[in-house]
Amino acid sequence: MRLTNFSDYALRVLLFAAARQDTLITIEETARVYGISRAHLMKVVNQLTRSGFLKAVRGRSGGLELAMRPNKIRLGDVVRATEPDFALVECFSSCNRCVITPRCRLRGVLNEALAAFMATLERYTLEDLLLRPEDFGIQPAA
Repeated sequence: MRLTNFSDYALRVLLFAAARQDTLITIEETARVYGISRAHLMKVVNQLTRSGFLKAVRGRSGGLELAMRPNKIRLGDVVRATEPDFALVECFSSCNRCVITPRCRLRGVLNEALAAFMATLERYTLEDLLLRPEDFGIQPAA
């Protein structure tokens, strides 16, 4: 299984916001730090804001901040909010045309694996992954 870039970027944005809890972050700064397209990050940030993980502060000196404390942001919740689906194989989707589905045992095994993957993500919060601003190449204010 592979997470989409969208989920990867969402987790990175949250990590950056958590490291900068004392400062509002901007999409431009985040894009520069990670070397990611600003346009793509706009979509990610919009989804994170709609999902309640980020809060947008408007105005001339506005930006983004975490909408809740890092220990309240579960990685599983973020992945569920940013992944389009979890159809690991054709038989997980509504368009399934596999002829062996009624007798196949692979679906059960993959379902169990997906449940284990999500259970692991549920055990961790953003707080478990906290980094310092220096880890992003940002020097602390003197």
